[in-house]
Amino acid sequence: MTTQYNYNRRGSGTFYAFLLAVVLGAVALGLFLRQAKSGAMGRIASLITGRSTSIVSAPGVIERIQRLNRLETVVYSLDTVVEGNKSSAVLPDLLAGDRLLMIVRGQTIAGVDMSQMKPDDVQILENGNVRTVRIVLPPSQVFVTTIDNQHTRVYVRSTGLFVQADKDLESETRARAQAELQKAALEDGILDAASKNARSTVTAMLEGFGFQKVEVR
Repeated sequence: MTTQYNYNRRGSGTFYAFLLAVVLGAVALGLFLRQAKSGAMGRIASLITGRSTSIVSAPGVIERIQRLNRLETVVYSLDTVVEGNKSSAVLPDLLAGDRLLMIVRGQTIAGVDMSQMKPDDVQILENGNVRTVRIVLPPSQVFVTTIDNQHTRVYVRSTGLFVQADKDLESETRARAQAELQKAALEDGILDAASKNARSTVTAMLEGFGFQKVEVR
């Protein structure tokens, strides 16, 4: 019985030692594959996994970034009151005027159209194990400005005694409100914010591709 007990104990210890070695080896391999992004280590990792651990060419970077297409990075929302009016050149507004006040809610969306990127906009440099990518993004732009019709309404309207309400005044006021909304967004720096957010997004993406140094402007 003693001999049998000692044999099982030695076998159990060997098994657990083997299991521990396998676990530690798997952890070490995982850390190696995660850190090996470039150079000789990157090539070894690629052989082990059967796939590339990083994007090594400018065309490859361009292709990935262009997939972002129209990258919307800022939504500018605004609630405001807009006045619309029509007056007579002869009679006072009390007799021939048409005036309304409209509560307007709308938004302007801005971002960067990544499909406009060109091959010259990407540079990849290698210095030892440090891979640097330099990107020049297209300028930011306003994609669209819209009025939220569900939350936009006329709350005051007054019409002169001698005239009927102008059927086009409300639509004309909405159009002017849309233009004023976009102007306010531009004055508040929506394009600068869109560029900044786009740079942050692209920087995070490129770091995920394995570049140690990323310069986006």
